[in-house]
Amino acid sequence: MSFLIKKSTAAFLLIAMANLVVAFASFFILPPKFFYDSAIIIYDKFGEIGFLGSYPLTILFYKVTGLRYLPFPVIALIQFPILMFVLYKIGIPDDFEKISIKNILVYLGIFMIAIFIAMPSKEFITFLFVTPIVFICRNKRFTFKKTIITTILLLFVFGALYRPYFALIPIIAGGMYLISFINFKNKTVTVIFYGLLIAVFLSLSYGIVKGEHFSEMSRELVNKDRMGSADANSMIVSPVKPDTWYGETIAVFYGFFIVNVPVNGLKHIFSPQIILFIIWQLLLFYILLVRFSKCLKERKDYKYELLILFIIFSFFIVQGVFEPDLGSAVRHKIGIFPLIYFALYYEHFRKELQ
Repeated sequence: MSFLIKKSTAAFLLIAMANLVVAFASFFILPPKFFYDSAIIIYDKFGEIGFLGSYPLTILFYKVTGLRYLPFPVIALIQFPILMFVLYKIGIPDDFEKISIKNILVYLGIFMIAIFIAMPSKEFITFLFVTPIVFICRNKRFTFKKTIITTILLLFVFGALYRPYFALIPIIAGGMYLISFINFKNKTVTVIFYGLLIAVFLSLSYGIVKGEHFSEMSRELVNKDRMGSADANSMIVSPVKPDTWYGETIAVFYGFFIVNVPVNGLKHIFSPQIILFIIWQLLLFYILLVRFSKCLKERKDYKYELLILFIIFSFFIVQGVFEPDLGSAVRHKIGIFPLIYFALYYEHFRKELQ
């Protein structure tokens, strides 16, 4: 009986095992600020536990599962293998063991999973919630129409119960989808531009009803209390106050570019971990942009990847509105890593869908 294992699978398992050590050791190495959210979730100092909202539901999850009663390193030993099993079930491309930009991005992504969400984390819930979208896309029993409808419903439900800004993703993605049928000279950039305009419109409409815009009630509010603190060096601060229509417009566009093309973060030359995360985001955004351009040109052959890319870029746009700093931007991207993983390796998965 042969127990030979494919090189790609062996590479995946080796990387996973190496990062399991990272996940376990992170509690003893990383500074306390990395565990601020985890402490809120585990100790529930403010009595937030409940059935609605990201913190209340996450606190409830860790209480019901009993994870909150375990040491953080033990939680890492439980959560990280679950996340790796999810990626394993999505599929491992045949050339996973080869050194390429795409593979390096995924290797680093797995490393960041070990650092950011192997601990008690809201992103652990997000990671597991977006995973069914990928499995639906890979399931031949779902027609493309059913896949779209189910995905939209999942995002709206997640937005209603857990993170409200996820409910904006289908709206922005739907608008971008309709715009993509219009012939433009540079369709890729134009579609994203109109996606940003849709986000601005939604924010301004909310401002008319509630009296404050999206970035004003989220990013600005969070960062207001952090000014001058040790954690303020990676804050995203709009050059114009977002309390007017033009200020919010600038804030949305500025936030999008800072979050996804964070070249300004290269000033942290003496913080190699920040530089690493910035390079990862720059390369990831570029490769996904190239994939997006190809899918728009060959939409019939790449319809499932195009659907996922509309969701990813809509998420990137929403990040530009709500993200308070570059650190949380990376963490939240890791939360939707199953979608990113599927988009990067779609050529491999497409063969199975045909």
